[in-house]
Amino acid sequence: MRVLGIDPGTAACGFGIVEADGGRLTALDHGWWRSPAGESIEIRLKRIHDGVAELIDEHAPDAVVLEESYVGADARTALSVGQARGAVLVACATASVYCTEYPPASVKVAVCGYGRAEKAQVQRMVKTILGMREVPRPDHAADALAVAICHALAPPLQALVGATR
Repeated sequence: MRVLGIDPGTAACGFGIVEADGGRLTALDHGWWRSPAGESIEIRLKRIHDGVAELIDEHAPDAVVLEESYVGADARTALSVGQARGAVLVACATASVYCTEYPPASVKVAVCGYGRAEKAQVQRMVKTILGMREVPRPDHAADALAVAICHALAPPLQALVGATR
C-alpha cells in the first residue's frame, strides 16, 4: 500500500509518501510547498493542487490522507486551511484517488502511542518508524508522514479488532 499524507496549509503545506510492504514502512518522498507572504490565495491554492496532482501522477498512491483541521481561536486561519484542504480534495477527485482524514490525536496515537504527544516526539517517532537517518524536516513534512503512517497502519489494526471499512 502506498499512501500520500498531507499536512494542509496555504503558507506551508507538507507532504509525505509512505509505502507499506508487509510489516515494513518506508518513506519514499517528503517535503513541502511554501508560499511567500503576500502571494494571492488563488496562486497558493493552484500550487497545492498542482503539487498534489503531480505527486499522484508520479507515485500512484492507493490513498491520500489529510490531518483533520484543528479549529483554534483564529477563524481566518481555519478558513485558509480549509481552502488548502479543498485544493487537495479536488486533485484527488480529478485523479479518482481515495481520500480520507484523521484527527491529530489519532495520528499521534498511531505514531507515538499517546494522543497528546509533542511535535518533537512525533518527529522522532516518524524517523524511527520509517528508518530514516534524520528527523524529517520541515515539521510540516514530518506531520504529513505521520498521517500517512497512521493510515498505513490502520488496516492491520482494524483487522485485529474485527473492524471493517
